[in-house]
Amino acid sequence: MPSALPAGEPAPEDGSLPPESLVGAGERPLGVYVHVPFCRVRCGYCDFNTYTPGELGEVGGATVASYADSVVAELRLAGRVLGEESARRPVSTVFLGGGTPTLLPPDDLATVLAAIDRELGLAPDAEVTTEANPDSVTPAGLARLREAGYTRVSFGMQSAVGHVLEVLDRTHDPARVPLAVEWARAAGFEEISLDLIYGTPGESQQDWATSLDAALASAPDHVSAYSLIVEPGTALARRVRRGELPEPDDDDLADKYLMADERLTAAGLGWYEVSNWARRPESRCRHNLLYWTGGDWWGAGPGAHSHVGGVRWWNVKHPAAYQQRLAAGLSPAHGRELLTDSERHLERVLLELRLVDGLALDALGEPERDRVPGVVARGLVVVDGDRLVLTREGRLLADGVVRHLLDD
Repeated sequence: MPSALPAGEPAPEDGSLPPESLVGAGERPLGVYVHVPFCRVRCGYCDFNTYTPGELGEVGGATVASYADSVVAELRLAGRVLGEESARRPVSTVFLGGGTPTLLPPDDLATVLAAIDRELGLAPDAEVTTEANPDSVTPAGLARLREAGYTRVSFGMQSAVGHVLEVLDRTHDPARVPLAVEWARAAGFEEISLDLIYGTPGESQQDWATSLDAALASAPDHVSAYSLIVEPGTALARRVRRGELPEPDDDDLADKYLMADERLTAAGLGWYEVSNWARRPESRCRHNLLYWTGGDWWGAGPGAHSHVGGVRWWNVKHPAAYQQRLAAGLSPAHGRELLTDSERHLERVLLELRLVDGLALDALGEPERDRVPGVVARGLVVVDGDRLVLTREGRLLADGVVRHLLDD
């Protein structure tokens, strides 16, 4: 979750939603995101809402030891707010992100999942993912998570090259990644994902090739590869501003993306979203697909964002404030916005065009459809039946394609 909260109108203290946001809810998928804001060390490039345990003191609910209880309290609130709607559409996906969710004891993560099932109901085939750092898991802990109902684990590998990890302030030993994957397989996880970052200052093309080869050697079911973004206010941004490190180079990023696509495709992983590849359709991250296709989700935890039927809201940022609001019987929501039709249209075009299935042409207005031939002529999209699909070159310029179509 990004560290900065957007502006918006005040959220109701009881967490209630406008009745119209629940109209037709039973026909939309429902997911749950749980933000775990703890990290042993804050990475220099990260601007997410995270804290090292020493920064938080001993405030109840703001500690690793008591955090699960606060999340369970918010899940009870979610059950009350969604009411009968939750009975008609059990939760189809769960995603624990952070931060480092696996800094919580495995039994606490099991407690959170059990509360989701109790308060909202889990679909029998629910996808349940937790992110994990390679150095924050053990064979016994992974086995406990699988026993509790977690079906998917996503390891933050980032790189297999020591000096690249050092610039990113990542503390794990690259050799730990294949071990963690092996332990997850032995625990019974059938879906394992690896997250990579390319474009770190000082990372050569050969370094990136080494990381891709190392990731593929573990035979993951899914790979996410994201270009490094120097976020304002981070330690990395300060180092770049002082001239200690160079800015990522756009041409270098493009070359590394193309290398990733070539190597991952050759290894049997197909792209299904601009930055994501899966070994088979069943290995695609259903939770992220829910985000990208306009589903509903409840985000629990400090700074977490939620969306139900065109209403988006976000929780207070600090874990102590989060716990205090819940302890007082109040919603932890800080603000919310009701998306306009034009905002929902923009988001649909922006997100669905990034998918391998593309965007339905009838989702575009007439002036937008009139701009399609120009983008096709530039080789950035193709018309596949009644859908608009990015080409390989178009994936490099996806945001620009959207701007052109919307004439923004």
